[in-house]
Parts: sequence; C-alpha cells; structure tokens
Amino acid sequence: MTEAFYDHLAKTRHQIHQHPEVSEEEHETTVFLKAYLKNLGIEPLNYPLKTGLIAEIGSGHPIIALRADIDALPIKEKTGLPYASDNGAMHACGHDAHMSVLLGAAKILQQVKDDLHGKVYLLFQPSEEDGEGSPYMRRFGTWYEESDAIFGGHIWIDLPAGKINIEEGHRMAGAWEFHIYVHGKQGHGAQPHLSIDTIVTASAIVMNLQPIVSRHFSPLDSVVVTVGKITAGDRYNVISGEAHLEGTIRYFSEEIGKDLKETLVHVAKTTAEAYGATAEVTFRQMGATLTNDAKLAQVGQRAVTKLLGEATLAPMEKTMGGEDFSFYLDKKPGCYAFFGIKNPELGAVHSHHSNYFTIDESALPKAAGVYAEYTAEFLNGDD
Repeated sequence: MTEAFYDHLAKTRHQIHQHPEVSEEEHETTVFLKAYLKNLGIEPLNYPLKTGLIAEIGSGHPIIALRADIDALPIKEKTGLPYASDNGAMHACGHDAHMSVLLGAAKILQQVKDDLHGKVYLLFQPSEEDGEGSPYMRRFGTWYEESDAIFGGHIWIDLPAGKINIEEGHRMAGAWEFHIYVHGKQGHGAQPHLSIDTIVTASAIVMNLQPIVSRHFSPLDSVVVTVGKITAGDRYNVISGEAHLEGTIRYFSEEIGKDLKETLVHVAKTTAEAYGATAEVTFRQMGATLTNDAKLAQVGQRAVTKLLGEATLAPMEKTMGGEDFSFYLDKKPGCYAFFGIKNPELGAVHSHHSNYFTIDESALPKAAGVYAEYTAEFLNGDD
C-alpha cells in the first residue's frame, strides 16, 4: 500500500466524517459517493433508492457483492479533531471508514477490472443503525438474486491496529429491540393508595428481567437483556400512570432467541399484574445471528495472508453486537471481517458509539486491499 493511497483514504474519510447523516437521511453522503464513483468511471445503477447506491464493476459470472454501511448516529461529537462533525450527528461506529474502504477497493478493482473473471456489485447501504437498510437494498434490481456471495466488514476497536479477524461460524449476535408499555393509574403523590404507580412497576420489571440471563438460561449460553431507556412521569408530586421501557436482547441460537422473547413477555406482564398494572410488549428485529460461511471464510484468510502475511490474522471471540448484514445471509452465503483499529498512542481506545470514538487510520488501506484481494480470490480462484 503506497503512502499516497493511505493519504487519499484518510482524506476521504475526513471529508465523510465531517458531514455525517443519520439513518434514512444520508442524502448528501449519497451525492458524495456517486460523484466519487463517477470520477473513477463507475456509473451507479439507476435504481430509485432514496439514499444509498448500488454500482457494478466487470461482467459475467461468478458474482460477488461488497457492502459498506453509510449512516451515522445522533451523537454529539467530542473528539476535538480538526475534521470533527458539528451538526449533532457523528460517525461514532466507523461507517465513515467503511465507506472509505469500499471506495478504495472500488478504485483498485476498477484499475484491474479486465483481469476479473466475473462481476462485482458495490453496495453502499443506508440505515444499518436501525436495522432497516439491508432489507431495503434487497428490494432493488436483481443484484441479490444474481450474487453468489456477499462480503463485508467492520473496523473494530477490540482488535489492535494492523490485525484482521476472519473466522467461520457465528460472529455477531441476533438482536431485537423491545418496548414495554406499562399502564397504571395516575394520581397525587400524597395519595399513593389511590393510584397504580408505573414507575415502581417499571423498576420492578427491570429488576425481574435480570435473572432471565443468570437463572433461566445455562451459564454456557450467550444471552443479553438490556433496558437502555425508561420514560415515565410528568411532575415530582404526580404518580405516573404510564411508563415506557426500551431495550435489547441478544443471542446466538434461534431456539434461545424464541425462548428469550417469550420469557421477557411473561416476566413483564406478570410483574405488572403483581403491582396492579398491565404491560404490553412489542419487538423489532435489528439483526439475525451473523454466521460466516466456512469456505468463504477460508477465501478471506487466503486473501489476508497473500496480501499482508499470515501474522496479520488474529483470533477474536464472537461479539454480542448486532449487524443487519446478517439479513443478506438468509439466502446467500457470506463472510464478515473485522479490521483492528485500536491504538492507545493515537487515542483510538474508545468504544463504538462513544462520542470520543476515533480510529487508527492505518487500517484503511489494508482493509481496502483485503476487499479487493478477497474479490480477486473469489472471482478468479477455484472456490
């Protein structure tokens, strides 16, 4: 990887990072991506997407799709970087890096397109953070039906910069968002016996959800139940008659996922009933369990070894994080990689979704190279 290529990808990321857009609002981001690709001689396909885009390089078979997500988070950035966002949103999960990496890979692949024995679809996908983007992208054109494999990746703060993880099997958890609506009876704070207090009830529900993980499931099972937000109350001396809890559940086994949802509903409803209230529970799937195909993982390992050396490959435990890339894998085989970005000397130590999140940008050209090399291995190899 040349120093000029590194500088180019870093500057590209800075430009994207400075102008983040949240899910379903990635309009200017899409304009930037289209202009970049057109400058490479790659014309985005004429699909009526509101945001995001699909483009192609090469022709014939086999066909591989390469995906990057493009949305930011509604987080106010506090990094103090010269290219920090100041619009109230932030690329705090690294999607700016993902776009830069796929644009870099497109630049490489466009230069060698005559040597590719097949076609590449480039997917710049909106709305990953709300879990809606990949089902949305599948609605346009025939790219999904045509593709023989799908490759994607994520920069990852738990891996040291310079290391890359590609393994077969479960890599990211199935994830659901849940909402619990508690209904009681509002009243005066001085007369609690005449009310049904939903704040007390909601608090009890939170506490009763915790033993689901520790007592309902085996200690060997990977399960998470998190309540991240509670909304209730109007005034200090008014007993609230309504409460709203928001949270997430995570798992790897679909059987456990089904049991987890049923148990959560049972606990919420029976706890509310014990306090004289009622509860409704709704769910929205954010991602299925992300499972790497064994043969495609081997393609990735070969690509990394060929390009960067075997020592670059690093083991990594599967994560309870969720990814809507998983929705591409219900009918197609795929592979998802993790690219290390942690570097304490650069302050690249803060977790994803932190308003201090930043990265070691030396990962960008390496990841772009892996995307391109993976594509060449898949299209031109024996697999």
